[in-house]
Amino acid sequence: MSQRDPSASGHIDDLLAIMARLRSPDGGCPWDIEQNFATIAPYTVEEAYEVADAIEHGDMADLRDELGDLLFQVVFHAQMASEAGSFTFEDVVRAICEKMIRRHPHVFGDETARSAGAVKGRWDEIKAEEKAARGKPAEESLLDDVPLALPALTRAVKLQTRAARVGFDWPGTAEVLDKLNEEMLELSEVMAQGGDPDRLEDEFGDLLFVYANLARHLKVDPEAALRRTNAKFRRRFAYIERALTAKGSSPAQSTLEEMDALWNEAKVSAKEP
Repeated sequence: MSQRDPSASGHIDDLLAIMARLRSPDGGCPWDIEQNFATIAPYTVEEAYEVADAIEHGDMADLRDELGDLLFQVVFHAQMASEAGSFTFEDVVRAICEKMIRRHPHVFGDETARSAGAVKGRWDEIKAEEKAARGKPAEESLLDDVPLALPALTRAVKLQTRAARVGFDWPGTAEVLDKLNEEMLELSEVMAQGGDPDRLEDEFGDLLFVYANLARHLKVDPEAALRRTNAKFRRRFAYIERALTAKGSSPAQSTLEEMDALWNEAKVSAKEP
């Protein structure tokens, strides 16, 4: 019987076998062998962002590939854990299956659990029960389990969302805008006083935190909004570069006024605000 071609099979077992071969001390990849959880973690985060980028661009072929890259990261971590005798990939799959069933009693439970009233608030209750069952102490604060490793703006929104559950929140956007103006004035005062670096960072952080709160009230993802603006900036600056190259010039050889005029041309050309 011919051996299955792992490059064409689509079986998870083949991906696991490839990962094991890459990590094998006998003929594996030197780079893969020397990695550990800490060195791989940044790549895992990067791959998650690349998945988000493919989704934003609506590129399904790219999304397929990026999801594969992200899956490979899961397999990589599981392989290292298996080598250390901690857990296997099968343990990871089993754990998430059990968790999803446990956290959705309104889907997998009896008729009582499926009622709309039973659903509300159960997710957090079940999470708390899971931690207690694992012997983990209950959080001293409502905010304790918001991950530190999240992007700062995303973490700000999650912290604010948690606090809002118990009523610690502005009633509407008008109050957030008032706070935004207050923080801007405080930043301006520090700048006028000579701009002490520590105070500037502190006041600028306060300003960004309020911007994140405004985004939450407007139901806008601040990370997605900033990525969108970053892409817009890149498009418009590329327009400037192309226009200047056509004139035999470059940004370094041009004045701010010349580049600003081309920036406005780029806005009109792309019909962007």
